[in-house]
Amino acid sequence: MYIRPEHLVASKEQLREHYAMPNDIVIKKQLDFLAPYGAKMISLSPFMVLATVGEKGVDVSPKGGVPGFVKTVGEKTLLIPDYAGNNRLDGLQNIIDNPQVGLTFFVPGVSEAFRVNGKARLSLDPSLSDFFSETGKKVKCTIVVEVEEAFIHCGQAVSLAKLWESESQSNKDKAPLLKDIIDFHQNRMSD
Repeated sequence: MYIRPEHLVASKEQLREHYAMPNDIVIKKQLDFLAPYGAKMISLSPFMVLATVGEKGVDVSPKGGVPGFVKTVGEKTLLIPDYAGNNRLDGLQNIIDNPQVGLTFFVPGVSEAFRVNGKARLSLDPSLSDFFSETGKKVKCTIVVEVEEAFIHCGQAVSLAKLWESESQSNKDKAPLLKDIIDFHQNRMSD
């Protein structure tokens, strides 16, 4: 497939020509703090994605746990536990390079997502692990996010994907197995 250069968007003005202006409520729903409904969404969320940008570019990392694994502290602060995983540390290193982060929280069965943008810092304070004792796992690091923007996100993408409907899981048996993925990479390394 060939992407013709004359059809590429080169400016924000050109892009806006193809989209209507957003509704007033869409603009006004953006807050600089966590409203009670936002804190409630976060408390019910067992899954979120964390977007970061660093020297090497963009990283989007999934984070999960029991519902409410991300803790709210007042209206302006979030605490995100980081447990030992693959130890790549892509997102954490990006936060050191650039504290700007974007978070999207999902609640199973709810089409709307909740978004937070802000500045993050990393803390090794062992007393913060007390916030995450329900997992029984040791927190390696806590990501502390100061909220700059918070808003509910339209559920159209989740609805179109039928993310929460069992019929949309029909391809899970066709997905590559983790074992096959690891074998592929091990074979590449031995060549």
